[in-house]
Amino acid sequence: MTFSTVPVIFDLDGTLVDPAGGITDGIAAALSALDLPVPHQSDLDSMVGPRLSDALIRIAGVPAGQVDEVIGLYRAYYRTTGISRGSVYPGIRDLLESLRNAGTAMAVATQKPQSLARVVLEHHGLDGFFTSIQGSSDDESGAPGPVPSGKADIIAAAMGDLGATGALMVGDRAQDVAGALANGIDCIGVAWGFAPDGELVRAGACTVVADTQELHAAIIPLATGRAEEELEV
Repeated sequence: MTFSTVPVIFDLDGTLVDPAGGITDGIAAALSALDLPVPHQSDLDSMVGPRLSDALIRIAGVPAGQVDEVIGLYRAYYRTTGISRGSVYPGIRDLLESLRNAGTAMAVATQKPQSLARVVLEHHGLDGFFTSIQGSSDDESGAPGPVPSGKADIIAAAMGDLGATGALMVGDRAQDVAGALANGIDCIGVAWGFAPDGELVRAGACTVVADTQELHAAIIPLATGRAEEELEV
């Protein structure tokens, strides 16, 4: 008997798209423009994934009163320069095509602002693969409103768009795993993103894969297995 697959939800930066310095250089440029200290590269890399406003305060030590100004400068850099520096990770496009051909519904759940996430996916020609693209509010403030803020809420919103009670998450950082687990779903960690060694395993990823071939091999049994369980219920 053939079972349909459950939906698969992907993180964006570090999972589908390699920002190739477009994010970290933009953050550094914004900080420099305001004469604020620029963290070491390893710290800048660790800022890719979490909500930018949180990372600026927690990692870069930006005073709360200057966060919005830093974000504004960063966004201007990213839209004019940073976005063009990114590239789709090798094998991702073929993976998405294979999943689509198998009838798998797909979504994106990212802490990048939702409107900017759409721009990035359109720029790389990936937007057509996804039924839902969910992200944070445009100002990344986390203030109450129609757009979800935390990763768990963003994943939940994507699941709602898909009409799914179950799904499978794919991401490169601990917050992807935590957000998935908060919604009662598994998360596959990808090793080509920005997580330090061991972060994904410690966070509770069901497996960590080294390339898209391993990712495809991991998705199939998990997605079809969950679909079979739902049909049996």
